[in-house]
Amino acid sequence: MNSATRLPGTPEPMHRWEGADGIHLAADSWGDPKGPLVILQHGGGQTRHAWKGTGEKLASAGYHVVAFDARGHGDSDWTRDGHYSGDAMVQDLKRIVAILGKPRPVLVGASMGGGTSLLAVGEDHVDATALILVDVAPRVEPDGVKKIQEFMGQKSDGFNSLEEVAQAIGNYQPHRPRPRNLDGLVKNVRVGADGKFYWHWDPRFLGSTSDFEKRYQRFRSCAQNLKLPTLLVRGGLSDVLTEEGVQEFLSLCPHSEFVSVEGAAHMVAGDRNDAFGSSVIEFLGRTVPVGGDPVHPPHELRPHHEGPEGELGDIP
Repeated sequence: MNSATRLPGTPEPMHRWEGADGIHLAADSWGDPKGPLVILQHGGGQTRHAWKGTGEKLASAGYHVVAFDARGHGDSDWTRDGHYSGDAMVQDLKRIVAILGKPRPVLVGASMGGGTSLLAVGEDHVDATALILVDVAPRVEPDGVKKIQEFMGQKSDGFNSLEEVAQAIGNYQPHRPRPRNLDGLVKNVRVGADGKFYWHWDPRFLGSTSDFEKRYQRFRSCAQNLKLPTLLVRGGLSDVLTEEGVQEFLSLCPHSEFVSVEGAAHMVAGDRNDAFGSSVIEFLGRTVPVGGDPVHPPHELRPHHEGPEGELGDIP
């Protein structure tokens, strides 16, 4: 699984639930369990902690919010066989929905998590009340994805210090000011037996990258199948989702809404949590209001053939 050690100060998960294949998933939650359920799924290389500000903001608006670490990330288990396909993550999501006992959540997914959410709804695995996709669509830019992969794949032999970790993050996110206090980095790395710092994710995750054309065609079909209220959010500085990708998605799913968050890059919620949270609350206030009925009525899920195992390892 993972022989590295969590650093002191890394927040303990509020929950540990069993996903698919016996994988245990770490999760946090906020808000009143009686409120509408919102499930937040992070991007590749991120953790549930990326959603803390958004989770607290949605909870203050009356929603019950859950964010969990995807398999191979954060405090969730690594797989024994390196199985990190999109289909496996959809199965994890289904298990979380079943455990929470609320069959009709709002799904919010960034990058990889957005791909999982799109598959889950577009292929009738989860009956959601609304869908929010964050900087992900069927058409994404290979160059932008390559930058993510290069960032995640660097220093496979470990970092010598947290200062080196901070420098690597700063090089990848030059638009963000570098933090003066490095304590916030502890949840992003683990300490190996050699005393070096390693990223929190399973390095085998990078080997599960999808075939772009197969991913594109499958995601297109999912987008065309969407019937529920849908919001696409793009970071105004993103090099992963371009205006062309946005316009194509809006043509595939004509009833969807779109918001561009200025000053944000691919990691929209982390860059501009204030603007992102406000956009989400405004959208949900109309489509899944607290104390009201969702706009999208429930429907019976149809059996659907899953794609070839390992076809979709989502980066993003």
